[in-house]
Amino acid sequence: MDYLPIFLSLRARPCLLVGGGGVAERKLALLRAAGARVTVVAPHVGEEIARLAARGEIELTPRAFDAEDVRGMALVIAATDQDEVNRAVAAAAEAAGVPVNVVDQPGLGNVVMPSIVDRSPVVIAIGTGGNAPVLARMLRAKLESLIPQAYGELAGLLGSLRGRVRAALPDGTARRRFWERTLEGPAAELLFAGRRDEALAAIERSLARSDAAGPNEGEVYLIGTGPGDPDLLSFRALRLMQSADVVVYDRLVGETIVDLARRDAERIYVGKAPDRHALSQDEINQLLVRLARAGKRAARLKGGDPFVFGRGGEEIETLAAAGVHFQVVPGITAALGCAAYAGIPLTHRDLAHACTFVTGHRRADGSEPDWAALARPQHTLVVYMGAAALAEICAKLQAAGVPPTLPAAIVERGTTQAQRVITATLATLTEQGKAAVVRPPALLIFGEVVRLREQLAWFEQTAPRHD
Repeated sequence: MDYLPIFLSLRARPCLLVGGGGVAERKLALLRAAGARVTVVAPHVGEEIARLAARGEIELTPRAFDAEDVRGMALVIAATDQDEVNRAVAAAAEAAGVPVNVVDQPGLGNVVMPSIVDRSPVVIAIGTGGNAPVLARMLRAKLESLIPQAYGELAGLLGSLRGRVRAALPDGTARRRFWERTLEGPAAELLFAGRRDEALAAIERSLARSDAAGPNEGEVYLIGTGPGDPDLLSFRALRLMQSADVVVYDRLVGETIVDLARRDAERIYVGKAPDRHALSQDEINQLLVRLARAGKRAARLKGGDPFVFGRGGEEIETLAAAGVHFQVVPGITAALGCAAYAGIPLTHRDLAHACTFVTGHRRADGSEPDWAALARPQHTLVVYMGAAALAEICAKLQAAGVPPTLPAAIVERGTTQAQRVITATLATLTEQGKAAVVRPPALLIFGEVVRLREQLAWFEQTAPRHD
């Protein structure tokens, strides 16, 4: 370990910043965020530093650096573009025993400024010893995506309760279990959802119970996983997947997404295909209730968005009736994701003023979409789960008055490495689909916007292939 990571308190302490350009302004922002009293020394400064000095928020000394400037400082930062000045600042600070950082020249100073993930009072610093600052920024970006902003509020709330928890649970093991339960359970999720009062009430109830170290309350996370590409998962979806005890998924959720869940989480497959169900919908609903009542955190993964032809509403109706806590995490629905990856805008100022989503599955009562209402000009129609009924759908659209020359497309396994896009017209799409042996999941798109694919297709050119 080349550097010892230390968090330094600078609140109300004097710090020196040498330099007045853009780099100095960024370091100044960090010092001020830490509460330091900053003196800037530079013959010329940018607008932001001048503005702060004019308002009395920092002290500005508009001249060249002098070695005496480092006296009495808690920290010195050299942020100039002049090597000789940076060296002089470093030498003066080290001679005075003051910690010094020289921006982009770690060998000159004895302090390296890390990349920071700020969820105050939770702060994470990432350093590479000054060797690879770009790598540090990339790692910070990854951590930013995994750590919600609300973790800072959570830390503050838990800090305010430490004394009460210690008094209520003098046994260290029981206290540790209580904190683990709080951090991993519904109370934390309520806070992440912006429901602070409910989160506090949940912690209070848990603390008041005599079995405070007992099993967690169960909860269900209804998570939309998008159309297939794991990179389209939301930060919140990934976080909940990695905290779940059980993952319940079906055939529309790919293995690459399921594998992002916690490694030791139980996996339950409830896949459904037309006329072939591993579990009926009602059995899935009841399974989620049982898991939650057993104290499990269950992630119910659904392809696309759970509320767009995903029967998510039916599942949470059952959970609500059973008194089970649940959360819903929206996902990118297949129409949006697949159209984007196929290079087909669903709306366009010149070609389509509206877009309609329908399902290709025949309803249990035999009713069908109003095909005549869907046969409108300057309109895009997207049909989910329509591959099996492709011929029937195309025939009914033509019978409703849609021109046979209307551009149409099939997007098979959209957003994934196996994506295929077949373009044709309404009159020829059935034949083209049959020749291509289209297999679900596949999405049908009808509308003038399909013409744009030829010039806007991007995914096939940029996506890495793994043959």
